[in-house]
Amino acid sequence: MITKQDSRLIRLVSRLLKYFLLMLFGFAVAYVMSVSFGASHIVVMLLPIVGDLYWRLGILLLCLMAIAIIFESLR
Repeated sequence: MITKQDSRLIRLVSRLLKYFLLMLFGFAVAYVMSVSFGASHIVVMLLPIVGDLYWRLGILLLCLMAIAIIFESLR
């Protein structure tokens, strides 16, 4: 019998990390495809916006991971 030992916060953080990394991989694939098709000027315009979004999401995810680790260590 398998029991769920992880808290909801750990499961939430792991799911968010999975989707964050999938989003990052998808953007990398879209970047490579746009450069290969010659649409790099569009990527250059969108890169600061998307980079800022990834930066903020990454910091938020790191903070959530730190909170989850602290709560799990106290439990």
